[in-house]
Amino acid sequence: MILNRQRTVRVARPPLELFLRRVREQLGLGSADVAICLVSDAEIAHMNETFRKKSGPTDVLSFPVDGAEASAPGGGVPRELGDIVICPAHTLDVSEAIVHGALHLLGMDHETDDGEMLALQAEIVRWGNT
Repeated sequence: MILNRQRTVRVARPPLELFLRRVREQLGLGSADVAICLVSDAEIAHMNETFRKKSGPTDVLSFPVDGAEASAPGGGVPRELGDIVICPAHTLDVSEAIVHGALHLLGMDHETDDGEMLALQAEIVRWGNT
């Protein structure tokens, strides 16, 4: 499900919904619920401060259910995976932000994995846009 709660950047939801279905398939998410919310600068800046103790807006935040990441692709995935919050005004590609957020929900971390997450992200974005 994709909710658009911002008005700064025009976003066409039908292509994003199709892309999300492809990403879900590629990651083997099955019927796991993932909510995506597009928000304003002010809203994501508030969330960034509240949950990460970092000031200012960011492009994407991920909130796994119960604060624990799900298992990686190929493993068991819970019924509800979590929420992805994206600020379209701070990303060049909302599709890429969706993949980035989903990989974080699955427990991947680009700050500690020697580039594995970002390489997989690029591969999935290419696949999802074909």
